[in-house]
Amino acid sequence: MTTNNFSQTADFIWSVADLLRGDFKRSQFGRVLLPFALLRRLECVLSDHKDAVVEKFAAIKDQDMQEQQLIRVSKRTFYNTSPMDLSKLGQSDIKDNLNTYIQSFSKDAREIFEYFKFEEFVGQLDDANLLYQVVQKFQNFDLSPEAISNHEMGLVFEELIRKFSESSNETAGEHFTPRDIVRLTTSLVFMEDDEALTKDGIIRTIYDPTAGTGGFLSSGIEYVLELNPDAVMRTFGQELNPESYAICKADMLIKGQDVSRIKLGNTLSNDQLESERFDYILSNAPFWVDWKKIAGEIKDEYEQKGFEGRFGAGLPRVSDGSLLFLMHLLSKMHDNQHSSVKDAQGSRIGIILNGSPLFTGGAGSGESEIRRYILEADLLEAIIALPTDMFYNTGIATYIWILSNKKAPERRGKVQLIDGSNLYSKMRKSLGSKRNEMSEDDIKIITRSFGNFEVIDARVLDKPDEVKSKRGRQAANPKNEPAKTFASKIFATHKFGYRRITIERPLRLSAQLSDEAIESLRYANKPFDMVMPALYEKFGSSWNAENYGDLSLVILEARAMIKADFSELKESQIKDVLSKKLWQDQLSLLNKAKSLQAAIGTEQSNDFNQFEKVLKQALKDTEVNLDVKGKKQLLDAITWKNPEAEPVIKKTIKVTNPLYGAFEYRVSNSPSSKAKIVEFQPDSDLRDYENVPLNPEVTTTKLIEDYFKREVQPHVSDAWINADKTDDIDKEIGVVGFEIPFNRHFYVYEPPRSLAEIDADLDKVSSEIMKLLNEVHS
Repeated sequence: MTTNNFSQTADFIWSVADLLRGDFKRSQFGRVLLPFALLRRLECVLSDHKDAVVEKFAAIKDQDMQEQQLIRVSKRTFYNTSPMDLSKLGQSDIKDNLNTYIQSFSKDAREIFEYFKFEEFVGQLDDANLLYQVVQKFQNFDLSPEAISNHEMGLVFEELIRKFSESSNETAGEHFTPRDIVRLTTSLVFMEDDEALTKDGIIRTIYDPTAGTGGFLSSGIEYVLELNPDAVMRTFGQELNPESYAICKADMLIKGQDVSRIKLGNTLSNDQLESERFDYILSNAPFWVDWKKIAGEIKDEYEQKGFEGRFGAGLPRVSDGSLLFLMHLLSKMHDNQHSSVKDAQGSRIGIILNGSPLFTGGAGSGESEIRRYILEADLLEAIIALPTDMFYNTGIATYIWILSNKKAPERRGKVQLIDGSNLYSKMRKSLGSKRNEMSEDDIKIITRSFGNFEVIDARVLDKPDEVKSKRGRQAANPKNEPAKTFASKIFATHKFGYRRITIERPLRLSAQLSDEAIESLRYANKPFDMVMPALYEKFGSSWNAENYGDLSLVILEARAMIKADFSELKESQIKDVLSKKLWQDQLSLLNKAKSLQAAIGTEQSNDFNQFEKVLKQALKDTEVNLDVKGKKQLLDAITWKNPEAEPVIKKTIKVTNPLYGAFEYRVSNSPSSKAKIVEFQPDSDLRDYENVPLNPEVTTTKLIEDYFKREVQPHVSDAWINADKTDDIDKEIGVVGFEIPFNRHFYVYEPPRSLAEIDADLDKVSSEIMKLLNEVHS
């Protein structure tokens, strides 16, 4: 069977799967048939010089440098030294002959079959008496370059990968990006270079650090060859999963690529293309990948290399490594930011991410610092919101980020946000979580908007309404579904930034040496504040001045009670609470407080500044000594926050500046008392934060002070800006943060239903309930 129609070729190979039904799982079909398709293609490609290679190998098999000599004779990047092919394997010893044939390939080709675990599946086919039948199907199938070109064969392989992946929904999403998403992302990355790519002698490189089965690499080759059949695209990639790696490497081998550039391993912890830089970089990074296992390597690179490594901007939380992949991609760009040279090298990136990299992490966090680096370096061109339910293994919202360090002049300092979340059609049959797909027209709408760099107000799309379920009770006045729209907006990069300032308010304390407060000192603070009252209630009635706190006679019973009711206590804490010393120390503190009460009295004070002076004098007069710990516990027991109390003074200073906490304050209520300039003790419970939008046209001081006067001071007159909280990079007041609140920018307010409509629904439901109740009673 000879054909130039790649879809017919793919259909024929796919049809061989009928032989496997019953003996193999559907998820195994691809692992069996893909290597057979590859094997047949390789032997067809090698057939012209096969005899010469076999003859040369026989002559030099005991010599060094065999590989280079055999590659020259083969005139390919691979070879096979066996005189066999699929038609010569025979039937009786077919398994051994086939394995020997595979072992005769050069290293790169042989490795592909090893990662496919081909020998294992050959054994299973032989056990099921299917091996000879499968070999017969492939042995005379013409997959020669004359019958089907490298490009067409790549399409065949890609179509087979898609079919096998989609037929195994439980694993497809991990290793295979849907074709519609691949086409859209590739178009967005390459379209800005369409003119340059049509030139003679063009050579470009493309890289995918999460290569999967090679969909992005294949799509990049396809895109460029459609523009310029004479262009040279060199592919590079790395993949963690051995099977996906084998498929990707096989696909690249079929397309005539140097497969030594496709690597196996973890990209983040073991970058095997460390020194390489690329023109085009595409990736469908795994969502929410936990990088705890490789945290040591990542943190070492961050701390030791800084910006000389990949992660200098910061590290995201360990539970989500999406932004680690993004920083890895940035490290693979050619260094050519905003060069004035026409057709400057530079690089372009397209990466698919979930929503968390847009906004997770506040100012100063690793995520925010990474976004800050990207936006301040002006690397982000656009973010496109995709429809939900587009991937095989998740239905969440996803986004395509387009980045470049060779932005067109009109894009510099700006970011385009495109809302394509409604550009989809429902699939006739779901594939795992993939229920929606994008048509060519949908893709064109996005690429046209991106290419024109235009603002588009929400435009209603010609899309059918969602089919709603008719099950259950239907509303009398069903809510109208919002229209499906498409929109594009353009923002200056600083619009995504803010400066988080810390707003303080004074601590206001009241104090009183009440009997209740003093009695609470009988017990230590956490973790003993609950267990000590329980022990005292049960065993304390028998204590006197001499044996106070002695639990030695009831220690077994006391320990059992603690184990039963206070299981959170550690053994060392149990020993402490059962010891007499802890109880005696607390009793001593209680007695000291009573002495102070006798000297000070029990009157409530709403001016802690004055109370502190009285307490200091009482300590001197009564000769009561309190260590730091004891004094803190005493003050905690006898003071409480009171918004009506006077603010607590931290220190006096010389210059007033109320915006930053330097207030003029009259210490006592006496009109004759002299005002002082003071700083107040801040109340951590009243501490607040304000995000001040960045504005590069004004200084930081003016920015935050104008905001404070406008948004804070009119509402909280005693508040001030904490000038000690500064940014680690620019050292100015406030911590810079960046977030991209995508949905907020495209939110369209939908007014609630009228009260009349809601009442009508309630009346209808009430009538139905009453009708049912009447039927029950009757």
